[in-house]
Amino acid sequence: MAASRKIYVAGHRGMVGSAIVRRLRQAGYTDIVTRTRQELDLLEQRAVHAFLEQEKPGYVFLAAARVGGIHANNTRRADFIYENLTIQNHIIHGAFAAGIKDLCFLGSSCIYPRDCPQPIKEEYLLTGPLEQTNEPYAIAKIAGIKLCESMNRQYGTRYVSVMPTNLYGPNDNYDLANSHVLPALIRKAHEAKLRGDAEFVVWGSGRPMREFLYVDDMADACVFLMEQGVGDGIYNVGTAEDVTIRQLAELVMDVVGFEGNIVFDSAKPDGTPRKLLDVSRMAGLGWRATTPLRDGIALAYANFIESLKN
Repeated sequence: MAASRKIYVAGHRGMVGSAIVRRLRQAGYTDIVTRTRQELDLLEQRAVHAFLEQEKPGYVFLAAARVGGIHANNTRRADFIYENLTIQNHIIHGAFAAGIKDLCFLGSSCIYPRDCPQPIKEEYLLTGPLEQTNEPYAIAKIAGIKLCESMNRQYGTRYVSVMPTNLYGPNDNYDLANSHVLPALIRKAHEAKLRGDAEFVVWGSGRPMREFLYVDDMADACVFLMEQGVGDGIYNVGTAEDVTIRQLAELVMDVVGFEGNIVFDSAKPDGTPRKLLDVSRMAGLGWRATTPLRDGIALAYANFIESLKN
């Protein structure tokens, strides 16, 4: 039964998309459609619509996106809002035009207001101002959620939106110019260890609290929603546990084996003070994350080392 379903994973080379492909294959799905950026430019509407009309997958995972950390979000604001709006509009509307009823849209926890009550419930969306450093990206993702919601209401599609917390794992981006906090810490600690440094610098005060989810757990949640036939609404996906950036840096140091000191650069932005997702909606369906943070960091570090060899 599972192997017979044709599934398109948009963004299959990225961290999220590649994890979804891994999870699908583990579950026995064999008819998985993918295209590289060279084969299909998702910024070209006609090409995307023609592709979806020709392939007509039974399910679409929309994991393609322009992503990055605080620095990339804050300095490439126009790129982030334009490219994300364009990619998701082309795929979501293209899926509808091709008669594809089922789709999973991948968003981000940054869609929620900056000063949200904690933990963050799905219904807190659009109840306050966004974090300024990633507002363009967040607005694009909010538009994607509302497009899915509106398609469902007007046309009877089954387009569900998944909001993961901070993700990490295989195929993460370790470029210090535009990576997220955890891969940046892994690379900084590793290079500091190799150089024999006495310290390594962490952006911000170290006080903000963040929740981290191993990307294969996120992929498992997405496939779970597909197999459960969930086709509407927003679903937070996280661990229901968070740590300070200081605690995270110390955990990374322990995994990497760096024995120096941490220095915090308080001139750099902290971002949102706290961002912990309420995951009771997913728990109510019977799904929970299973990878402890330290175990996940160890797996991510091993993957990072492997990527250096390649």
